[in-house]
Amino acid sequence: MPPNTTASSGQKPGKSGRKKGRKARLFLIVLVLAIVGGVAFGAYWSISTVRASFPQTKGSLTLDGLSGPVDVQRDGNGIPQIYAASDADLFMAQGYVQAQDRFYEMDVRRHMTSGRLSEMFGKGQVKDDEFLRTLGWDRVAKKEYDTKLSASTKKYLQAYAKGVNAYLKGKDAEDISLEYAALGFTNDYTPKEWTPVDSVAWLKAMAWDLRGNMQEEIDRSLMTSRLGPKQIADLYPEYPYSRNKAIVQEGEYDTVTKSYVQGSSSTASSTGTAGTGLTGNATASGADLQSQLSGLYDVLDDVPTAVGVNGNGIGSNSWVVAGSHTITNKPLLANDPHLSASLPSVWYQMGLHCRGISSKCQYDVSGYTFAGMPGVVIGHNQDIAWGMTNSGVDVTDLYLEKLTGNGYQYDGKVLPFRTREETIKVAGGDSKTIVVRETNNGPLLSDRNDELVKVGKKATVDTAAPDRGDGYGISLRWTALDPGNSMDAVFEMDKASDWSEFRKASASFDVPSQNLIYADTKDNIGYQLPGKIPTRGEGDGSLPSPGWDSKYQWTGYIKQAELPYEYNPKRGYIVTANQAVVDKDKYPYTLTADWGYGARSQRITDLIQSKIDGGGKISTDDMRQMQLDNSSEIAKLLVPKLLKIDVKDKNVREAQKLLEGWDYTQDADSAAAAYFNATWRNILKLAFGNKLPKELRVKGQCLYVDPVDTTGPVDDDDAKVRECGQRDADQAQPDGGDRWFEVVRKIVDDEKNDWWTAPKTRLDKPADTRDELFARALKDARWELTAKLGKDIDTWSWGRLHRLFLKNQTLGTEGPRFIKYMLNRGPWKLSGGEATVNATGWNAAGGYGVVWVPSMRMVVNLGDLDKSKWINLSGASGHAYSAHYTDQTDKWAKGELLPWSFSKKAVDKSTSDTLVLKP
Repeated sequence: MPPNTTASSGQKPGKSGRKKGRKARLFLIVLVLAIVGGVAFGAYWSISTVRASFPQTKGSLTLDGLSGPVDVQRDGNGIPQIYAASDADLFMAQGYVQAQDRFYEMDVRRHMTSGRLSEMFGKGQVKDDEFLRTLGWDRVAKKEYDTKLSASTKKYLQAYAKGVNAYLKGKDAEDISLEYAALGFTNDYTPKEWTPVDSVAWLKAMAWDLRGNMQEEIDRSLMTSRLGPKQIADLYPEYPYSRNKAIVQEGEYDTVTKSYVQGSSSTASSTGTAGTGLTGNATASGADLQSQLSGLYDVLDDVPTAVGVNGNGIGSNSWVVAGSHTITNKPLLANDPHLSASLPSVWYQMGLHCRGISSKCQYDVSGYTFAGMPGVVIGHNQDIAWGMTNSGVDVTDLYLEKLTGNGYQYDGKVLPFRTREETIKVAGGDSKTIVVRETNNGPLLSDRNDELVKVGKKATVDTAAPDRGDGYGISLRWTALDPGNSMDAVFEMDKASDWSEFRKASASFDVPSQNLIYADTKDNIGYQLPGKIPTRGEGDGSLPSPGWDSKYQWTGYIKQAELPYEYNPKRGYIVTANQAVVDKDKYPYTLTADWGYGARSQRITDLIQSKIDGGGKISTDDMRQMQLDNSSEIAKLLVPKLLKIDVKDKNVREAQKLLEGWDYTQDADSAAAAYFNATWRNILKLAFGNKLPKELRVKGQCLYVDPVDTTGPVDDDDAKVRECGQRDADQAQPDGGDRWFEVVRKIVDDEKNDWWTAPKTRLDKPADTRDELFARALKDARWELTAKLGKDIDTWSWGRLHRLFLKNQTLGTEGPRFIKYMLNRGPWKLSGGEATVNATGWNAAGGYGVVWVPSMRMVVNLGDLDKSKWINLSGASGHAYSAHYTDQTDKWAKGELLPWSFSKKAVDKSTSDTLVLKP
C-alpha cells in the first residue's frame, strides 16, 4: 500500500505545523485537478486529457529489449495475464504492464522506502524522511542486491526494471498519471528511472508494518509507571492453548536431532519463556527508559504506513482443507490478508505464463503481487498453491543505550558510534543533512526526535545502569536491517512443484516471517514457519533491554530444520490466523510473547470441524462463506450477562432489548451489533481506560464525535452525551482486539475485581462491581449512538457506524474536500468487525470506522484451477477515472468472488483486450 504521507491510517494527525506548508501547494493542486479532472465541475480540458495516462490495452507496441513477442491479455476487470517465451521477456513485460496501471503508486513507494518523500511532497515530509533514512531500508536492499541475491533473481529484477523504464521512456509526467500533473504545479519533480533496488526495498517496508511486538514492548514498559506486575500480567494474559488450538498440532522438537519432527515423541526442553514472557528486563526500566519510550510514540505515529497500520492490529486468515474433506477430492486453500485499506489496493492481480515450460522459461503462475515487484507473492502455479498470514514472531528488540560523548557503553567500555551523513532534498526548499548514529544493536531511533535527544542528555543516572555518561537513547535491533534473501524466495516459490521444493524456497524467506500454507494437485497439504528468528541470551524480547550488557544480546538464529512445520496432518486441515504457531510444551524456543489470541483461528477451526462432523464435504463456496463469517466471540461471552442487568431508564432499556434473541452476527444492517459494539467500547473505556498511564492515552479523541443538539435548552440526553465525551478526551483507549477479549474473559466472573471500578462523574455514581460498570456502559452506549445515529433505534445499524472509506495515496489523504471528492471513494457500509473471521477491523481507541480489511480474498481449487475464485479490494488500475479504479470493491463488500482463469483456454475465453508487445 502506498504510504499516507501526512497521517498514517488509523493514527493521529501530524503536527499542525507540518500542515501549514502544504496550504499553498494544496490550493494549486485544487486548481490543476479542477482543470485536469474537469468532469464534475465543467470541462476546461476535454475528457481525453484525463484519459491520456490510461494504458494502451489493445493493438501492439514495440518494446526495445524483448527477445520475442509477448501477449498481454486482460479480462473484463482489467486483470492482465502475460504470455512470453523467456523468463526475461516475462518479467520485462510485467514491469511494463504494472507501470501502465500503477506507476505513480510505485514511485511513491520507492520514495518512502528510500526516505525521499520530501523530493516529491516538500518540507512537510522531512521528519518522515529523517526516520526512514535512519532505518536505511534502501541501503540494506542495495546490500542484498549486491551480495546476497542469486544471479537469476538479479536477472529478473533487471528485466523488470527495464520494462518499467521502457514505459517511462519519452513520457512527460502528466502523461503518466493525473497526480503528476498536480505535482508539476508546485515543484519541478519529474519521475526518474526505476532500479532493481527499488523493487527489493519494498520488502523492507512490508516487513516494517508486519514487524511483530515492538509496540507491545513500548506499551508494557510505559505501564510500569502506573501498574504493578500483576496488573500488567492481567492485561497480557497467557495464550489459551487449551481452548484455541495452535497452528501446528502434530509433531515435536526432537532434542537428539535438534530438529522439528512430525510424529516425534521426544519432549522439548524449553530454553525460553513461553506464554506472555513478562520477565523481560527489569533493570532497563526507570524514569530514563520511560521518557525515551514515551517520546518514541510521536516518532512512530508519524511514520508512513506501507501495508499495515504501523505495526498495530494486523492479522490475516488462511486455511487449507485436504481432499478427503472436499467435494472435489482435492485440496481447497483460502487466504485473506488483513491490511490497511488503501486506494489502489496494496495487491495487484496478474498471471505470468511461459508459452512452454523449459529451462529458458520456467514460470506458469498466477496470483497477487505488489506493484513495483516482479513475480507473484501469493497464489498458485500449475502444481501448487500457497497463502500467507503474519506469524507475529518477535524479530525486533528495543535497547536502552547509555551514551557517553561520541560513543555508547558496552560491557564497561565506551565504543564509538558508526555514523553516516544523509542529505534530504526538499521540493521547493533547502536540503537538510542529518547524522545517523548506530550502536552494535542498530540505529538510534531516539536521535530522530529533538525532545528525546534533550531528555536523553538530561537523564538522571539509573542505579541499574553504568554510573557515568551523558544520557540515554533507544536503539533498534531488527532482522530486516541485515541483508537477506527474501526476493529469492519469491521466485523459488513461484516455480516450486512439490512440498520439498516449496520448503526449500521458504528457507530463503528471511523477513517478514509469515505463516506459509501449502496445497498441491496431488492432494498434499502443509504448513511451514519460515524466517530469520533470533535466539536471545537474557530477556525474552517482551521488554526493552539494557544495551550496555552483552548478556542481553542476540545469540543466533533458529535453524531452518528446527522451525515448526506440518505435512498432511491426520485431521485433514490446517488453519492459520495469527494464533500461536506451536504449543509451548512442544517447542524449546520462545517465538514471541505476543501471539494473536486465537479468536478467529478457533472460529474457522470450529466451522471446518462442524462440517466434517456432520458428514459433509466442503466446497469452494463453503470456503467463501467461512471468509464472511461475522460472528462475535466477545458478544457470545458478554451478552447473556448484559441482559441480566436491571436497567431503569426506559431509553436504555429500549436499546438493551436489541440484544434479546440476537445471534451475535455483525451484519451491516444489524442494530444489535451496533449497540453491542458501542457497549463493548464503553466497557473497555470504563474498566481500563482511566487506569492506564497517561503516555498511552489517546489525545483529543472522544467517543461522541458527532454534534448534539445545541439549539434550545440542554436536555438530560445532551448533558450525558457532552459529559461522556469530555470525560473520554484524555483517557487511554484499549483497541478492543482479541487480547482484550482474553483480558475480559479472565475476570468476567470475578464480579468485584478491581478492574470493574470506575470513578463517579457529575451524572454517574462510582462503579464498584462488574454489573454496576456494565450498567454504566449500557447507558453510555445508548447516548453515544443517540449522538451518532439518532434517538430512534429503528434507524440504527452497524453499517452506519462501521464504514469503509478508500483514500487515494498522498493527495487524497488530506486537504480540501474537492481533492478528496476526485481521488477518494466511499463510504461502504460493512459487516464484520474486530477479531472476527470477516475481519473488517475497527480500533476502539479511535471509533468504529474500518481501519484494516481483508485486503483480498481467494479460494484456490486444486482439483480444477480454473474453478478458483479471487477478488481485490479495489481494482487493477491506479488511475482515478479508469473503469478499473474500484470496479471490484462493491463485489468485495458483498463478499462475492470473481472467476480466476488460469489455463490458456480459460484465459482466452475471459479476455476482453489483448496487447502485443513486440521486440
